[in-house]
Amino acid sequence: MIEQFLWVIFPYACIVIFIVGHIFRYRTDQFSWTAKSSEFIEKKQLMLGSMLFHIGIMPVIIGHVVGLGIPASWMTAMGVSEHLYHLGAVYGGGLFGVITLVGMLILTSRRFTIRSVRKLSSASDLVVNTLLLFIVFMGMYATLFTNAVQPEFDYRETISIWFRGLFILQPDASFMRNVPVSFKIHALTGFAIFAFWPFTRLVHVWSVPLNYIGRSYILYRRHKSS
Repeated sequence: MIEQFLWVIFPYACIVIFIVGHIFRYRTDQFSWTAKSSEFIEKKQLMLGSMLFHIGIMPVIIGHVVGLGIPASWMTAMGVSEHLYHLGAVYGGGLFGVITLVGMLILTSRRFTIRSVRKLSSASDLVVNTLLLFIVFMGMYATLFTNAVQPEFDYRETISIWFRGLFILQPDASFMRNVPVSFKIHALTGFAIFAFWPFTRLVHVWSVPLNYIGRSYILYRRHKSS
């Protein structure tokens, strides 16, 4: 029963909350859709942490999509051998994971240690920063340490199959039974952040100033001299 809850019910619940929560918030609370900026309070750490986080997170996301979404047999058919894939996952993923982790450390430290930034932050801001930092840390721990200690473990034969099963409505919790604890924690907290997402400032990532696209002019206001 616990196994079914963790690897079937909980992921689906997080996905439903993610979708319904976004719809509800957009319809009822559009004014808080964009994030409150703390740039005017402290800029140096924000710029460095944000730059490192964004440089690292995109390759990390792409790596997760490839590793979880594309079957190993398909990668082999495309000419990507197991050894080559492993090198990319460990060294490439490890590099960008470290960059992401350093960025999150800076951003989280900034939010907790700078009094003026902390005062501007809501409880959800602090929770999200902490949870994101923990997720990235567990991902790095699983990639660099768990894989080194348990080199025989292949997440593409367990986690990936379970993950794809969720999206074709054929979830099989048994694939997660013998997965190392670090990978399990990383997966569960990863789904948890999706459940938190609609109720935090994370929704601002969907805010794109589309009304500025295609605008070919900028208005300047001329001040009359007295």
